[in-house]
Amino acid sequence: MAAVTARGLTRTYGTTTVVDGIDLTIEAGECFALLGPNGAGKTTTLRMLLGLTPPSSGEVTVLGEPIPKRARAMRERAGIVPQFDNLDPDFSVRENLITYGAYYGARRKAVEARMDSLLAFAELTERADDPIQGLSGGMKRRLTLARALVNDPELLALDEPSTGLDPQARQHIWERMHTLRRQGRTLLLTTHYMEEAERLCDRAAIIDHGRIVACDSPAALIAAHIEPHVVELRGDQAMQWMGRMNAAGDIDAEVRGHAGVGSGLEPLTAAGFRVEPVGETVLIYGADRDALIQRIEALIGPGYLYRPASLEDVFLRLTGRELRD
Repeated sequence: MAAVTARGLTRTYGTTTVVDGIDLTIEAGECFALLGPNGAGKTTTLRMLLGLTPPSSGEVTVLGEPIPKRARAMRERAGIVPQFDNLDPDFSVRENLITYGAYYGARRKAVEARMDSLLAFAELTERADDPIQGLSGGMKRRLTLARALVNDPELLALDEPSTGLDPQARQHIWERMHTLRRQGRTLLLTTHYMEEAERLCDRAAIIDHGRIVACDSPAALIAAHIEPHVVELRGDQAMQWMGRMNAAGDIDAEVRGHAGVGSGLEPLTAAGFRVEPVGETVLIYGADRDALIQRIEALIGPGYLYRPASLEDVFLRLTGRELRD
């Protein structure tokens, strides 16, 4: 049975449509990501699925409950990890878990019976009686995740679960999320880290301007929407090339100007490669790895970075590269 089903989900504010007729199905036990630029509608979509924002139109069912009519009953079987930690600074680690359990009607003894496993999950067993102010950012994030498990939820919603964490703390959070997946829980997350979605999720939906523009597994999204091989020019090398592009008037003129330098090669675009400037980086995409590297080495020489295409490349191609606030 599907854990989440949405049909024609829409949310408007006055004359502005924030979410525009989204259809969505998330299977039980699946890790699913909602991805999108700022203002794309992903957070509003998540809030409607959790019954925190009423839809303007459409139908939503979560864990078999109609939303928002039975949102409270659904949330008793769900856990929520907010984007920003909202732990009570006046309580210890242990007291935060006990107090949060009371919000679900759990008796103190019931929460204490699970306390050891929750603390172990967060790797905070030795810090159980410490005040919140003494915890690092990573510790607070792990405690917030453990707190969301106090009612043993079937569905866990995570809003930007690793935002603001250093690489080590982020890896710990990812490890905990893998553990939750193995337990068979349904995970629904929003994230701006494409690597996070690519590593963790069975499927991802990319939302832009309130609509789902693509939905599939990360691997399938990459295969369907982007060339598989990428060369990056960075720093001075990229800036010098881009300077010549600007002087020539456009990328094609620059590419044509470099065609055949030292080797008689055809222009990159004519040979099936795609060139995109992004800030201080130049990205060159191709379907054939060996041909791409051979052409770049002939035109540019050493100093480039080769990598496989990623979900971030797909995200930028589908939603654009302009900055959104």
